[in-house]
Amino acid sequence: MADTNHIKHVASPLARQTLLDSNLTRPVAGKKPIRILPWLQVVKIGGRSIMDRGAEAILPIVDELRALLPEHRLLILTGAGIRARHLYSVALDLGLPAGTLAPLAASEAGQNGHILATLLAPEGVSYVEKPTVANQLAIHLSAARAVVASAFPPYHNHEFPGARLPPHRADVGAFLLADALGAAGLTFVEDVDGVYDIDPNAPAGDSALMMRETSYADLAKHDGTLPLDRALFDVMANARHIEQVQLVNGLKPGKLTAALRGQHVGTLIKTGAQPA
Repeated sequence: MADTNHIKHVASPLARQTLLDSNLTRPVAGKKPIRILPWLQVVKIGGRSIMDRGAEAILPIVDELRALLPEHRLLILTGAGIRARHLYSVALDLGLPAGTLAPLAASEAGQNGHILATLLAPEGVSYVEKPTVANQLAIHLSAARAVVASAFPPYHNHEFPGARLPPHRADVGAFLLADALGAAGLTFVEDVDGVYDIDPNAPAGDSALMMRETSYADLAKHDGTLPLDRALFDVMANARHIEQVQLVNGLKPGKLTAALRGQHVGTLIKTGAQPA
């Protein structure tokens, strides 16, 4: 009887090696990955800055998104607002860890997403959960011009320890998703014209100067208040596809439309991604 007890190997530079050794993975990981959805535009709508303001801010954004549907296929991601901050306050009083706070805050961002999707429902837009975004986004976007989801990354109980609040929030989640999908672009929609050298809402805000262009490295060293999560700049350093993002003022009609048409109407932030 033939001996069939032989180990079969698949030829690979990673065979029997650890994936944690950058010297060993560089021949594979150092190459530019394939863009999965290169025609996709990702738009992140701020929770506190836009959604918390109610109809006055939401309805004009909905009208603008509706008008953009014939031009673009969109993944619209929503952040969490003041309700998440209330949630954090209660959870911290109970001594809950960051890994427990993360999915709770993500659910609040999802509530904002449901609001936005409902308003866009006449155009066939629906809200989908993260597993659907990961596995079935293409089929949804073949049926409709846009899909809405929560911007929070699905770290949840696996959120990094060491901080009382989850460090990876909506801005980080939007960037991770856009970069992983190889999207055409990512636009952050907030309530300011761009990123400033000092907080424009602070007592000395009258002297604030807007940065029309900056980089993730410069913002990582910025000491003042920023309209984006700090953890975003660490993620940007390792970007593979998205070379720059733009932050625009969603309270000014037409800014989002101009940004998606390639115009410079806010602050451009360069990432660590290298041109192909």
